[in-house]
Amino acid sequence: MVDGHGFRRWSTRGTIAAMSFLKGLLIRLVTTAFAFWLATLFIPGISLDSDSAVTTVTTLILVAAIFGVVNAVLQPIIKTVGCGFYLLTLGLIALVVNGLLFLLTSWIAGEAGLPFHVDGFWPSAVLGALFVGIVTWVLGAILDRD
Repeated sequence: MVDGHGFRRWSTRGTIAAMSFLKGLLIRLVTTAFAFWLATLFIPGISLDSDSAVTTVTTLILVAAIFGVVNAVLQPIIKTVGCGFYLLTLGLIALVVNGLLFLLTSWIAGEAGLPFHVDGFWPSAVLGALFVGIVTWVLGAILDRD
């Protein structure tokens, strides 16, 4: 858009939308990392073995990012392919799917050299996924990430 003096004037609408998106993404990442930290404290079989606070925070942020990518990529595919199972079990298969995605996140973190580990599917991965989901839902409602 050109103003009366022949200079180009930029709209800030796109910048505001991008900042709002980044704010929501950052809040979601931090709340998920916090939920993972709480899961390491309360859920037996989920561990984070680090020596310093910086390593712990970095690991939690990276694990939260891995978890977000795993969920964003695989969850829609699984829901589409397994739609019948979701209907047949009235959605209870979601606990199994989320536990497996949680376990996959642990495996990817281990392959990346991060000191985050989930011992097994039951009860660690299932309870961990359930716990992280509930904590991020509550924090998201409180912090209004949109």
